[in-house]
This record gives sequence, structure tokens and C-alpha cells, in this order.
Amino acid sequence: MPVVRDLRSLLRLHGFRRLLAVRLLSQGADGVYQVALAAYVVFSPERQTSPAAIASAMAVLLLPYSVIGPFAGVLLDRWRRRQVLLYGNLLRAGFAAGTAALLLAGVPDWLFYLSALSVTAVNRFVLSGLSAALPRVVDTEEQLVVGNSLSPTAGTLAATAGGGVAFLVGLAGPEGSTADATTVLVGSGLYLSAALAALRMAPDSLGPDPELVLPRIAAAVASTARGLAAGVRHLGERREAARALSAMGLMRFCFGALTVMLLMLCRYAWTDGEDEGMALLGVAVGLSGLGFFVAAVVTPWLVPRLGRTGWMTLCAAVAAVLTPTLGLSFAPAPLLVAAFVLGVTTQGVKITTDTVVQSSVDDAYRGRIFSLYDMLFNVAFVGAAAASAVLLPADGRSAMLVMGVAVVYASVAMSMFHVKHAPADDVHPAPVDGGTEPHVSRET
Repeated sequence: MPVVRDLRSLLRLHGFRRLLAVRLLSQGADGVYQVALAAYVVFSPERQTSPAAIASAMAVLLLPYSVIGPFAGVLLDRWRRRQVLLYGNLLRAGFAAGTAALLLAGVPDWLFYLSALSVTAVNRFVLSGLSAALPRVVDTEEQLVVGNSLSPTAGTLAATAGGGVAFLVGLAGPEGSTADATTVLVGSGLYLSAALAALRMAPDSLGPDPELVLPRIAAAVASTARGLAAGVRHLGERREAARALSAMGLMRFCFGALTVMLLMLCRYAWTDGEDEGMALLGVAVGLSGLGFFVAAVVTPWLVPRLGRTGWMTLCAAVAAVLTPTLGLSFAPAPLLVAAFVLGVTTQGVKITTDTVVQSSVDDAYRGRIFSLYDMLFNVAFVGAAAASAVLLPADGRSAMLVMGVAVVYASVAMSMFHVKHAPADDVHPAPVDGGTEPHVSRET
């Protein structure tokens, strides 16, 4: 198979293998940490969870990064990215250990959320650094496409596996806050392992170019406003990247709204106990992860045949049709199938968007563009949670939410279909669409 052949060629690259190892350990730790937080916030027997409570928790954990995200990008374009991966994971290991201590101490919720926010904030630097560094460890445009299929998807699968580990630790350990604290400590150990894995790469191997690195933080922060404005202008000149990011943001909104609905269904409508609800949620997450894997396999094969916008159109159209078909029953089996299908479509669009951004954005701007990308992810997810808080009843059954999400999916499909058939769509096609080499500054 061509995908297997391309994957083998990627895994022969030392830099790619080492960057992938950091991603797997780091995102595996994310999965452990996030499931521990979900168990504490959503499934604790002593808590009466509501959609509004979930939305508030997401806002506390995600929205602050919407403010610091652009600053992270400017710093990423000046700091050595390998050092970001090293020290970022070390910081997260320490913050996660602190979260475990707070869980055992039974502190007020605001202090717990502050600690969790610290881990989340540093996580944005690490994920943006991983994405911005990928073009530095591959040799060709085709390898970049396959790398974008493999790396983020493998990271998502690692996060899913980490969630499974967290679930097993919770079952095997004591009940209550002690179990949650033990799970968080496992995540802390994985963050430390990711930091150690980053040491296998040379400090300058992931860029940016030495002349762009400002060793003094004050000098980098002082240039934030100018750098951010330049990044926005650069993105404005790359219309394909801007369109792809807009489509991905809307798909993320839909995915977030359905995630909150699924949480409420698992908590109240489908089960009576905490363990059973967590188990059903684990199955849904596992099926979604399987969908991510399928997307990683089929996207490099389908993009050259359908084009980037064609594949994104198909993903959005499938989601628009199947969301109401499977979701309006509010029964476990159809919604578990929907979790798999939406895993395929959402990850398919994300892989394509990553490739569009990386191949059309110059290396000197990648860090800040990917930080803006992450900011869009957070705002879309929190916005979806806020909408869910308004539309969802306590048991999670809302036909209005399901149909609203289907309409958004359909609007993305129609918009991308229009772009694909517009005359300007064929002006400068990228190699993955069968055209010529685009104007892009990359170093490998």
C-alpha cells in the first residue's frame, strides 16, 4: 500500500521518529490528565453536573489561552522549539503533581482550576511547537502530508490510550479524590518522560533559524504586537489557509457541542452509576480515536484524488447527513457509531488543514499561525459548550442542538464546495492536489 510505503519512509527519518516519540508521550499524558479532570468535574457522585457547569469549567480552562495564544506564537518563532518541548513538559510534570496534591487536600474549586489552567496553558506551547517543528524533520511535500496524517492522529490515539490508562487506574485504585490524585500523578510521570525524550534531539534541530532566536525573553515579548500583526497579515495573504482554518473552527464547534451532549447522556440518561457512565464515555472516546486512525489512513490516499477542498467538502457533507440520522434517537448504539464517523470526518479536515497551513505559511510565521490555530480551537470549543448550556436539558436530549449542528456542517460543506468550483481554486494548486510546487519557505 502507498500509505504503508510512505509511512516506512517517514519512520526512517531520525528527526521524525524522535519528534513523534515526544508527541506520543506528551499527548498520552494529556489523555491521563484530562480523564482525571473529567472524572472529578463530571462524574464525581457528590457533584450535580449540568451543561452550564461543564461550559464554565471549559471556559476557565480554555479561554485564558485565547489571550496568551498569540504571545505564545511570537515566542515560539524566537525560542528554540526543542527547548520549548523540553521545558514545557518539565513544567507540566510539576504542575500536574501540584494538582494531585490539591485534590488530596480538598481545596476550593477555584484553586483546583487555577492549577489545571497552568497545565493547559503550557500545553498550548508544546502542541504548537510540535506542529511548527514538523516541516523541519521531513524531506518532501509528500512526506509532510503523510506526517500530518500520522503525527497528530498518533498523538490523538496516544491521548485516547492515556484515557484508557486513567480509567484502569481509577478502577484499580481507591475511590474518591485519592483515585483522581493517583491518576494525575501517572500523567505527571508521562510528562516527565516526554521531557526526557526531547533530550534526544539537538537544541537547534527544530528551528527556527538562529538569527530569529532572541535569547532574552524581554526582547521577544517587546516585539509581540509587531509580530502578531505581521502573522495576521501573512495569513491574510494565504487565502487557502484562512479558508481551511475557518472550516476547521466550525467543525470544531460542532464536535464540541456534541461532546457536551454525550457527556450529559453518559452522566444521566444512559446510566445510573459513575463507573458505568465513565465506561460508556470511554467506549465513545475509543471509537472516536479509531475514527481518527481511519482518517489518517484514508486522507493521504483521498486528497490527491479529490483535492484538499474536495476532501473537506465530503467530510462536512457526511457529518451533516449522519449527525441527525444517528443522533436524534439519543440511544447509545447510534451515537457510538456517530462518534466513530465524526472522528473520521473531523480528523480528516484537521489533517488537511494542518497540511494547508504548513505548506502555505512561511517557516518564520508558523509558530504564531499555529498558536492562532490553537486559539481558534479553544474559542470554538468553549462557544460550543456555551451553546450547549443554553440548549441542553439536564439529561442531554436536545433535537434542536442536533439539528443546529447539522446545519453548521452543511454550511461548511456548501462553502467548501463553492470554493472548489470557483475559478480561483485552480490558480496555484499544491502538489498534493496534483499541481506544481507552491511558494513556501521550508527547511528540512
